[in-house]
Amino acid sequence: MKQRTWPCRSEGSRFTSLSFLKPQEKEKRTRFSSINRATAKSSTSSRSSSSSSPLSNEIGGDFSMLPFDILMKIAAPFSHPNLQAASSVCKSWRDALKPLRESMLLLRWGKKFKHGRGGVRANLDKALDSFLKGAARGSTLAMVDAGLVYWETGEKEKAMSLYRRAAELGDAVGQCNLGICYLQVQPSNPKEAMKWLKQSAENGYVRAQYQLALCLHQGRVVKTNLLEASKWYLKAAEGGYVRAMYNISLCYSVGEGLPQNRKLARKWMKRAADHGHSKAQFEHGLALFSEGAMLKSVLYLELAERGGESAATHIKEVIHQQLSATSRGHVINQASNWRPLPATR
Repeated sequence: MKQRTWPCRSEGSRFTSLSFLKPQEKEKRTRFSSINRATAKSSTSSRSSSSSSPLSNEIGGDFSMLPFDILMKIAAPFSHPNLQAASSVCKSWRDALKPLRESMLLLRWGKKFKHGRGGVRANLDKALDSFLKGAARGSTLAMVDAGLVYWETGEKEKAMSLYRRAAELGDAVGQCNLGICYLQVQPSNPKEAMKWLKQSAENGYVRAQYQLALCLHQGRVVKTNLLEASKWYLKAAEGGYVRAMYNISLCYSVGEGLPQNRKLARKWMKRAADHGHSKAQFEHGLALFSEGAMLKSVLYLELAERGGESAATHIKEVIHQQLSATSRGHVINQASNWRPLPATR
């Protein structure tokens, strides 16, 4: 159902939902894994003070004694920089992590084939082959990307199998995608969905935090819990997730799950608008219009209209009638040169 924005409040909730597994959001995934951060930190610090490290004490100061299967499981969700850092700890680790370093190359080629970049013609079969080879070498990043291809081509069981492997190895993106799959498959499995979404959210993945908040807010698969929903919206918003910025603004505005706070509502609405959320741009523009800040208002309304908010058109035209031709031209120029602040997707 199409969501309306204020002032049409009687027509339904303004809280927006996110369609699952949107392709444009998959490529720029940020993996937040507590095990990644902890292991990377221990890897770098151990080089300078291995004698005092708890790990070095347990294995007699010799990193090569860490079982390779344990090391591979720990490093499976690593990004390329973290993998490089871990490989530099000692020769034994460098040798053990060679398959994962190879998977990074396969992953890079898979993305080129999938999106037709780097002088390579798009070829989904070759992309999937590269991702699967990377997954076979133990990389959860490759497992997730292979799962995405399977999901997009309708092979949902294969997708979920790969997501599950990644999720069980601690990959927050795999956990989130597996949770979403459990919501979408027929029959759905709300219990498993919430289990994996919460695990991913607790690992710091902002998209999972937002999805978890939506479930708790809308009461689709679990009992509505506005207090918990607002908590996860706020975490995702603080982590840079634009849709969460907009929704936490609404929570503060109407007092859902949080004490009503107009100042914080305005803060988060403006932040969402500055990050490119078209509904937030429309509502922030209306707020500025009500305060008499015409030039600022018409800029945000112009941006909202360009983002697809047709309701902004009439109000923008009303303001244009009160502005000089020079001022109108200045606003149009500002809007054309405007760029959204970077956000987490």
